[in-house]
Amino acid sequence: MREKEQSKRIGLVIPTLNAGKNWRSSLSAIERQSLVPQRILIVDSESTDETVRIAESSGFEVKTIRRSHFNHGGTRQWAAEYLSECEIILFLTQDAIPVSSNVFAEIVSCFDDPTVAVAYGRQLPHQGATPIESHSRIFNYGPQSAKKDSASIEKLGAKVFFCSNSFAAYRRSRLIELGGFRADLILGEDMEFAARAIKAGYANMYCATACVFHSHDYTVRQVLRRYFDIGVFDRRNAWMREHFGSHRGEAARFVTSELRYVASISPFEIPRALLQTAAKLLGYRLGRLEQLVPRMMKQRLSMMPSFWN
Repeated sequence: MREKEQSKRIGLVIPTLNAGKNWRSSLSAIERQSLVPQRILIVDSESTDETVRIAESSGFEVKTIRRSHFNHGGTRQWAAEYLSECEIILFLTQDAIPVSSNVFAEIVSCFDDPTVAVAYGRQLPHQGATPIESHSRIFNYGPQSAKKDSASIEKLGAKVFFCSNSFAAYRRSRLIELGGFRADLILGEDMEFAARAIKAGYANMYCATACVFHSHDYTVRQVLRRYFDIGVFDRRNAWMREHFGSHRGEAARFVTSELRYVASISPFEIPRALLQTAAKLLGYRLGRLEQLVPRMMKQRLSMMPSFWN
């Protein structure tokens, strides 16, 4: 561990809800890190399994909130404010498992560059992930690190603010300076903040050497609900597309790449891939038209029904 890394005070935040079978593996991987955060905070949304007991037995601090009060941006912002003495705040999701013992040290080292406001790590598919989910990780998280700032907009367009709080780190002073995570977002608090940071002259760093296992095997219904929420986010944050450009071309490139990958690995999965693509398109279109959708229907279409209360 480098002296510069030791000198920074680090906090780790993990929102949880019934963390399940991988929870012990995730906590064990955290305990093996060469750079151990001074504060480890679990923000639990009334889990009914052993999530809280396991976390407390590992010596981690646990704060419980009502499940209906969880908000992707608001809950994380509360945690960042709560860890007021920390310079760098790491965020993990409960199902993201660090690959090696140097993952935290690698992502924290990004902040040796004073222009970096946020950094996010590389996500690799869990063992046994479907070809569809494996491709998503391969497509979105390449092997080369990249510093993304205002000079990158012409080349990257909307990809410049791509970021994921499944595993990301923030310079707390910049997070607070720029207003933190917004609580009025259905999702995308990570990318929305990265966009504001870049617009303000700071950088969004992709750290390909800081790797976690993280993937989901979504059903078609879950895919539709996820993309409904993405459509809502895009409609309500049109300024991001106006300032950085559309991601329409990137979506077409993703679909083409996915079909080629699935055909080469498991051709029998092609119908499922096409069905999920149709669900993404339908969900996204409905999300963009959310002002025409009744509230009760929005709750059924969304992965965050409490957002519509």
